[in-house]
Amino acid sequence: MPMSINITMNNSEKGGNVNPGFEISEPRKSLDAKFPDNVINEKGEEDDEEDSRPMWGNQLEFLMSCIATSVGLGLGYAQALACGYILSYYVSIIALCIYYLAMSFQAPLPWAVCDPSWVNCVPSSSTGENANVVNGTSSAESYFIKTVLQRNNGLEEGLGLPVWYLVLCLLASWIIIFVIVSRGVKSSGKASYFLALFPYVVMIILLISTVILPGAGNGILFFITPEWNKLLELDVWYAAVTQVFFSLTVCNGPIIMFSSYNAFKQNVYRDAMIVTTLDTFTSLLSGVTIFGILGNLAYELRREVGEVVGSGGTGLAFVSYPDAIAKTFQPQLFSVLFFLMMTVLGIGSAVALLSSINTLLLDAFPRVRTVFMSAFSCTVGFACGLVYITPGGAYVLELVDYYGGTFLVLFCGIIEVIGFFWIYGLENVCLDIEFMLNIKTSIYWRFCWGFITPAMMVVVFVYALMSFDSLEFAGYTYPLAGYVSGYLMLFVGVFFVPLVILLTFYKYRSGSFYDTLKKSFTPKESWGPRSAKTRREWKLFKEEVERERSMVPRSWLKHVGLSLIGGYKRP
Repeated sequence: MPMSINITMNNSEKGGNVNPGFEISEPRKSLDAKFPDNVINEKGEEDDEEDSRPMWGNQLEFLMSCIATSVGLGLGYAQALACGYILSYYVSIIALCIYYLAMSFQAPLPWAVCDPSWVNCVPSSSTGENANVVNGTSSAESYFIKTVLQRNNGLEEGLGLPVWYLVLCLLASWIIIFVIVSRGVKSSGKASYFLALFPYVVMIILLISTVILPGAGNGILFFITPEWNKLLELDVWYAAVTQVFFSLTVCNGPIIMFSSYNAFKQNVYRDAMIVTTLDTFTSLLSGVTIFGILGNLAYELRREVGEVVGSGGTGLAFVSYPDAIAKTFQPQLFSVLFFLMMTVLGIGSAVALLSSINTLLLDAFPRVRTVFMSAFSCTVGFACGLVYITPGGAYVLELVDYYGGTFLVLFCGIIEVIGFFWIYGLENVCLDIEFMLNIKTSIYWRFCWGFITPAMMVVVFVYALMSFDSLEFAGYTYPLAGYVSGYLMLFVGVFFVPLVILLTFYKYRSGSFYDTLKKSFTPKESWGPRSAKTRREWKLFKEEVERERSMVPRSWLKHVGLSLIGGYKRP
């Protein structure tokens, strides 16, 4: 959440330090040249326009886009690469949602009944009469694995050819995404109204329909009953942190990209509170709905709720939920609503991910029209996505998600937090917020941003590396080549950070290492508001603050302490 406050500026100022290698301002480079400190128009007047960069039609579009991103299924070059990794397989999951949506209009549902070739199959539409089948497999699981994915037994058997009907669904997914992003931020802003609001309509309908089912109450109680002993397990905290990262896309490309289109005075503090609150509410709403359905499933099968919860991920979305939906009194209606909601949520997040990549590319190549860049990105994305809809694609998806998604995103988050709050400076971030929003940052947020958040992220990251277990998927253990490929994906993204730092050192090299280091970590002149008038006001504000600081005798350690408690007094 706190990362969305720092995007309306273009580099840093003399009150603090920032390393250009952290890519805080590099994507803005082509725009900064247009706006020196004094811009004179043809009439001899100073130009006070923000710049020619596209902007949201109104503040609500920005808010809706963040909501559409945060309630979904889950800048810098490393962040863009992480977005690319996630997007490459994410759209293939949307394709599965579209396929299931199309199949939901059949009666009976195709996954509700067993195919004669499926051994020891239990129809998902059945209730208690099949509850005692030993080692039985639900028809929903067999349908997903054998009919939809046509999954093979491992990477040793090769990937195989893409499944043709999933290719069509994947193509449809990318076409929808292209239509939304091809016209730029204004188009995606308009689409965000539907992408953000429609899922709530569906979730409320599903909630009302679910709570009246027999056994739903037991499932809901299972969901909301805490297990306090779990708070002592690091695995739970690791899962919680990674879930927050994917749910809110903090320290990732989309929120930063959305914020870069804001006006300078956008009340991002208010927006951050709204988005995070709604995200929590949405998680609770969907959790109550899903566990209500699972409670009904347990009631029908005469089992405990914990026995029917199953696993997470794609297995939860395309096995457990369809299995539960097949037992409802209106399975076609529930199925259409559920997979329509899943499709809309997925598209909302995919649009955000692709837009962040597009923004970086368009900043690097400003003469390329948005529609052409979008067509290029979607074509590449479609080609990469074909890998995941092959018989061996599910195994590749798990690798890319684990190494290219979770680990790389967490690493980027740590670097971003260190870059802003320890190199640019916590006090400078708080001053920028004060100038933009006229809000003084409280001690709570200062401690969270400066100490608690980076410490927790580092601990979680180190724990994840130290507690590494053999990666398994559906009982399959990956060969050595799989681990090598995974670490290569991770290291390519991680390598961008030291590479750009070294390039920055080379660019600002001088007689001594200290001078090189100082120049490399000194803010650029272009850092600050894009508007010439606002830039002058900001510089005067920072100069006044620096004068007041200079009258306070302090060491580096005292400066850190004063920054954490907000001890610098100003009128």
